[in-house]
Amino acid sequence: MKLRLWLFTPKGHKPSDQRPAAVFFFGGGWTGGTPLQFKPHARYLASRGMVAVIADYRVKGRQGTSPFECVKDGKSAVRWLRTHAARLGIDPKRIAAGGGSAGGHVAAATGTLTGLDEPSENAKISSKPNALLLFNPVYDNGPKGYGHSRVKARWKEISPLHNLRQGVPPTIVFLGDRDRLIPVKTAETYKKKTEAVGGRCDLHVYAGQSHGFFNKRNAPMYAKTVTEMDKFLASLGWLTGDPTVSP
Repeated sequence: MKLRLWLFTPKGHKPSDQRPAAVFFFGGGWTGGTPLQFKPHARYLASRGMVAVIADYRVKGRQGTSPFECVKDGKSAVRWLRTHAARLGIDPKRIAAGGGSAGGHVAAATGTLTGLDEPSENAKISSKPNALLLFNPVYDNGPKGYGHSRVKARWKEISPLHNLRQGVPPTIVFLGDRDRLIPVKTAETYKKKTEAVGGRCDLHVYAGQSHGFFNKRNAPMYAKTVTEMDKFLASLGWLTGDPTVSP
């Protein structure tokens, strides 16, 4: 089936440009959700000079699919952007994947899992992003993690926490300390394991915040997290100047 990507480009953007890009995946427990969730983030990054993308992917509520198809679609989105980078004005070596909750899982999976690529696609073009922007992500699908009942015996195949290895993309994570789905301890373990294999994981934990605290409707937290996302991308050399977000 066909799935859509929506592109947000800076003013004056040309196909000959080689700008960094970011693709975002919505949350919804692999069951529902809408790409519109990350429209504010995409518009902001476009205003800062990046090409930003919001992606649709198959979910149980609409297509009757499992988390495995969600990951396949995420990988396909990254590969599609890299495949068409020349005509989109994108630098194929500077593509970030981001998302929230289950969408954060999809993004993290694109950066950590070696399998779950669509067999019909050109495997010579990598589906692995160059950076990860994770908002209260699901990244532990183990027996004590989130969504284990949905993946069961195949959990090791799809759990980002259990697939960290050398070469994991630099990562920023946002989490509230009152998140009932993603424990802070899990985030701390992910950071520790990422750094143990030589990777970078910047963890930002916000006091009193629950799951989904980063969305635009929570203006102060949206501003704080987007500001830190901007600084992280600047540290990679993808953005220049100061953050311009405001509540």
